[in-house]
Amino acid sequence: MNRNSILQIGPDLVEVSTYIPQDSYFGRPYIDRDEIRDAPGVHRNIHGGFENTDTRFNFYFPAIEVYGGRMFQPMEGGHAGHENIFGEGPVAEISGGMAMAFRMGGYMVESNCGHIGDDIDERAGPDPTLYGYRAAIESARLSRHLAKQIYGAEPANGYVYGGSGGGRRSPACIEYGSGVYTGALPYHGGGNIADHGTRSRVRSEQPVHFGLMFNVRRLLGNRLPGVIDAMQPGGSGNPFEGLTVHQREELANLYRLGFPRGAEFMMSQPFGQIWLWTSIADMLLEEDEDYFSGFWSKPGYIGHDEPQWVKPDLIDTEVSVKRVLTARDLKENPEFADAAIQAAAYPAIFIATLNHTLDLPMTLEVDLPAGGYRQGAGVYMQSGAARGRRLYAMAEASDMLFCDGRGEANLERLTGVVPGDRVRIDNRAFLAYCYYYKYHLSEEPICDFLRVDGQPIFPQHDVPLASPLMGVPYSGQFDGKVMWIHATHDTSLWPPQGLSYHRAVEHAQGKAGLRDNFRIRWTENAEHTPPNMVPPQPNRSGANWLVNSQGIIEQSLADLIDWVENGVEPAGTSFAFVDGKIVLPPDAAERGGIQPVVHIASPAGGELKTKVGENVELMASAEAPSGGKIIAVEWDFDGKGVYPLSNDIAAGQSHVEARGQHVFDAPGIYFPSVRVTAHRDGDLGAKQRRLENVASVRVVVS
Repeated sequence: MNRNSILQIGPDLVEVSTYIPQDSYFGRPYIDRDEIRDAPGVHRNIHGGFENTDTRFNFYFPAIEVYGGRMFQPMEGGHAGHENIFGEGPVAEISGGMAMAFRMGGYMVESNCGHIGDDIDERAGPDPTLYGYRAAIESARLSRHLAKQIYGAEPANGYVYGGSGGGRRSPACIEYGSGVYTGALPYHGGGNIADHGTRSRVRSEQPVHFGLMFNVRRLLGNRLPGVIDAMQPGGSGNPFEGLTVHQREELANLYRLGFPRGAEFMMSQPFGQIWLWTSIADMLLEEDEDYFSGFWSKPGYIGHDEPQWVKPDLIDTEVSVKRVLTARDLKENPEFADAAIQAAAYPAIFIATLNHTLDLPMTLEVDLPAGGYRQGAGVYMQSGAARGRRLYAMAEASDMLFCDGRGEANLERLTGVVPGDRVRIDNRAFLAYCYYYKYHLSEEPICDFLRVDGQPIFPQHDVPLASPLMGVPYSGQFDGKVMWIHATHDTSLWPPQGLSYHRAVEHAQGKAGLRDNFRIRWTENAEHTPPNMVPPQPNRSGANWLVNSQGIIEQSLADLIDWVENGVEPAGTSFAFVDGKIVLPPDAAERGGIQPVVHIASPAGGELKTKVGENVELMASAEAPSGGKIIAVEWDFDGKGVYPLSNDIAAGQSHVEARGQHVFDAPGIYFPSVRVTAHRDGDLGAKQRRLENVASVRVVVS
């Protein structure tokens, strides 16, 4: 390809002076980088921002030969705040990045959504419309102005998509960006509903329910492994066996609120959930002070009426700092290679890697007294250069606290903290948060078990407002098409959150609009993140029980394009929602969607018993819906998630029967899994749009 083919005009001639922002908040745009890059394909990268704002943008324009008149705008997860997430680094590799946009015939837009890092734009203040959609939309409008200069015409269609927090903001973009976007593909998102034009912050029940997940983890302690085992393949199916009355009640409530069955291991390894607590704890304490004080002092609250459930775990002490560590220290220093330390440090290391902050000090080592529950505790600096800074413990191990915080505290973390500084460790707020769900009921039917005749059982406070960085509630009112992707095992935005936009569209557009403009697809056996980002279980890697949903997301984006541009209606997934659980039909034709359906023939009781040296043979069946074809059947017998064994597959089959054999050389409990991959075109060598599913069985080797 001619490297200069994308230079429709010289870089020095690209102009933004004639661009007038439609949103009057934004000053004149400026460009501070305009260069040609070679990877992942020859493209022109233009970076800049808008004067008198914190809004930054990154545009990636590919060669004219691969451009098909489309704009793609991926939206960052979490609180956003970066304009270089999808252009390079781990998220680009995970999500397809600009390579996916180029494959689909478009250029790519990135926006930091109006703010830098976890801080707000001081001039705008806590305006959720800016961070939820206005900065992203204005960046996209500017990109169209530049695309006309580079390609000769603005893109005919624009597509916005993203997961998690990006699944919150991408619907807002199409709702408020008429003329900019024609399609949206949110995935793994969720939130509440309000009328179009709202300027309110999101009132999200999911952060409320995270407190219950933390509470179950705290209360169960060393009984949690038994719950995990009961709900794995071949387990008893009874997670309540051996639990106390209070433990049973809290675990049952967790399931009623939608925590996905079969994902109980993730309670032991909270990730994005505990980060969210650290980022909103101070906001909750400021805006809901009556609850956090009343929890300990008023009748009707657990802390006052039933203190036996919280007082044994209390911490309120002041200690001296011994050491301050960076994520790089934890990642590279063999002193911290212990498995327990690495498991606790995993969220901090991953977030630092994601945000290019490996050298930011974020871990304290202190001498803590024995007892008490440390995760989630407040870490309040009492002396030194960081005096007054408030952080919270995402995790703890060996007297180390892995910290994060809100706003400026998130940007600075433990900068300026030195050995000898005094710090207060106080977990009273976190213990109150563990029961937050009882006292903050949304109007959703999922919370009805905590009401009798419509009256709440416990004293009530308003469902808290999310950070303004999370934008505004869904309205469901948009021009174009929306396809929603959600995962059955998502422990960051539980499956009931996948139903919220369905309700929003039906409320705003009626059943006809819902039918004509909206689809939902469920990805079975998928988490909020790819399997390689899920901490491993002692005998199972993430890839042994979860699949990567990126292929389904990319194929669904291609189907969304076909729907918008050619009127080809995509297949949705049939499902039922029962007792807080998504139930998918076992038959591929009935289930629909695009993911293959796979089953392993289970032995009686779901558990196969064998001995060392004996041959184990398993049979699997798989079927691809919607015209897809099976292209791979792979087996993982030892739980490592590598899938070294595969069956020969003839091209063009939509249904296959497969056999896997293995001889175990050591006693233990194993979870052999079969991973089946389908592809729309049946391409046996396909690298993209691979549609995966997995099934497992328990084998006990004596």
